[in-house]
Amino acid sequence: MRIGELSERTGTSRRLLRYYEEQGLIMAERAANGYREYDERIVDRVVQIKGLLDAGLPTRIIKQILPCLDKPRTIYFPDATPEMIATLEHQLDRMTERVNCLARNRDAIAEYLDAVRDGSPPDVAPRDPRPHESAAS
Repeated sequence: MRIGELSERTGTSRRLLRYYEEQGLIMAERAANGYREYDERIVDRVVQIKGLLDAGLPTRIIKQILPCLDKPRTIYFPDATPEMIATLEHQLDRMTERVNCLARNRDAIAEYLDAVRDGSPPDVAPRDPRPHESAAS
């Protein structure tokens, strides 16, 4: 597929796709007319790259971990520095926090939808019927 189709299918601008190529994150073949031609598997690769960028990983780290995302997986890092390991550990912690937050939000929305569909109010903490006393009393 050409860059325009890849852009449409992944929601990624052509400019950004060219940047991914410059960074060595994706590769394109060149047709006889010089146009970029992308393999079908690049669609998933671009989606993975976008997800990793959204999670806060820099492209230099993404480039190093991309082989781990392929199947069969190839995990071999002769140049894994302490900085890279610390960065990945930090990013893993951030992703875990985001996953937990998303799960809580998903559960809350599901509970709300269930209640709305059943016509009963969602579980909420009961309000204290006593008036609040002011600090001056």
